[in-house]
Amino acid sequence: MLRAGLRRILDSAADLTVVAEAENGAEALAAVQRHAPDVVVMDVQMPKMDGLAATRQLAAQPDAPKILILTMFDLDANIYAAIEAGASGFLLKDARPEELINAIRVIADGDAMLSPSVTRRLLARFAGGSPTRTTSALDRLAELTPREREILALVGGGLSNAAIAKRLNAAESTVKGHVSRLMTKLDCDSRVQAAIIAHNAGIAADR
Repeated sequence: MLRAGLRRILDSAADLTVVAEAENGAEALAAVQRHAPDVVVMDVQMPKMDGLAATRQLAAQPDAPKILILTMFDLDANIYAAIEAGASGFLLKDARPEELINAIRVIADGDAMLSPSVTRRLLARFAGGSPTRTTSALDRLAELTPREREILALVGGGLSNAAIAKRLNAAESTVKGHVSRLMTKLDCDSRVQAAIIAHNAGIAADR
């Protein structure tokens, strides 16, 4: 029932095409191999293989699709594991249809889903409890240029590349280049990881 409802929502958007559905994580991995989608909308709680395990395997593949996690948030204590594995964002299951469609567009465009209503709660929940990888990334903040650090703060504030470009009066392509370089220096697989690092470092900007 959930998949049928999601498909109806996504089919209503002219620029989105649903290429496959999957009942569990194992089926999702097989479907990605067959169809090579740009974005996977991944539930967390599924039979046989859950969304966390599937996300880890998908994110480790070459040319991995962007992954949007669906979560009830308070019930999904391991959601950080999905973000650490390389998911590009997450959305609550009670989100409005237009929010789901927008999240997929944002993620497909290379940004993370960092809506203030959800992401600030996630960042606050995990502040101070970051894995070793995030801690080591904090140690590498000194490698960032002043401009990269400024942009990292804006990423931490949940701004998209377009919004950052507007705020800094810069070309969006220039911002994308900075984001790519700072993520490489910090060893981040996703923009969400970079946002968490900015939050834990106390440099996340206000929107």
